[in-house]
Amino acid sequence: MNDPADAALAKELGILLKATQAALHHRMDEALRPLGLTVSQYACLSTLRAQPGITGSELARRTFVSRQSMNVLVQGMERQGLVERAEEPGPRRERAVAPTPAGTAALVAAESRVADVMGRMLGGLGPEERVALRDALVASRDALLDD
Repeated sequence: MNDPADAALAKELGILLKATQAALHHRMDEALRPLGLTVSQYACLSTLRAQPGITGSELARRTFVSRQSMNVLVQGMERQGLVERAEEPGPRRERAVAPTPAGTAALVAAESRVADVMGRMLGGLGPEERVALRDALVASRDALLDD
C-alpha cells in the first residue's frame, strides 16, 4: 500500500470499524441492561445455545475474551443462576458449561432487543448493500487470519 490515498483510506476504514464496533457495543449494552445482562453475558448465552456443553476455554475463544475473563464471567453467571457447570470434569479437567432455564429465558428476552439494535445499525442499507458489507467484512477478516 504505497499510494498515500490508499493508506489514508485504509486508516479511515480501520478507525470506522473500531468506532462502529464501539457504538454497537454501547447500544447493545443499553438494550441489555434492563434485563440485567451485559453484552458479554449475552454473547456467552448465545454461544452456549449454539454449542451446548462446550468448555470455558472454547467459550472464551468463541466470544473473543481471555480464559481468565471467561472464568470470571461464568462464575458471575452461575451466581445469577444463568448457567451451570457439569459436575464431572471433561478434557483437561474443565467442566462443560450450559445455560439454565433462567439463562435460556434471559437469552430469548435479549434476542429481540439485540435484533432492534442490529436493525438500527443496518437500517440505512438495502439488501444488496448488506450482503456486500458482509462479504467485505468476511474477506477482510479472512485476510487477517490467513497465515
